Amino acid sequence: MRTEQTGRPAFRIREAREEDAALILSLIRGLAEYEKLGDRVEGDAETLRRNLFENKQANVIIGEEGEVPVAFALYFYNFSTFQCKHGLYLEDLFVKPEYRGRGYGSAMLAWLADKARKEDCGRFEWICLDWNEQALKVYRSIGAVPLTGWTIQRMEGAPLEALADRH
Repeated sequence: MRTEQTGRPAFRIREAREEDAALILSLIRGLAEYEKLGDRVEGDAETLRRNLFENKQANVIIGEEGEVPVAFALYFYNFSTFQCKHGLYLEDLFVKPEYRGRGYGSAMLAWLADKARKEDCGRFEWICLDWNEQALKVYRSIGAVPLTGWTIQRMEGAPLEALADRH
């Protein structure tokens, strides 16, 4: 099926299936390369499959142009104590570079916003690297606003282990 305006196959979004684990991991690797963090991907397809589909720790949607997977978004739910509601948190959104500029990222965001609305989420939020001007431009165009006065805190590896040992 081709769209009338572009002659390209139609873009559609679907929820990921268990058999998509290797595909999702390849898209994660594409994102990591784009973010100049390719050496940081530690996981494998089996661990991803188990945590997404058995343990249900996060959710993934796949964007396809025709039958070709070209994008993914991984999200999960958090909770706002101030709103007393859950929120939808977008961990990662990636469109393959050769498919950018076609509105696919915005379509993925709209799909997630609709999900947040349908599930009565108080928020839809995510983090963006400050150098990713292309993504920031898209986010501003859809009405997203940056939070100021907040600094992300992260603990992993040896510091995480050391703190856990204090328990």
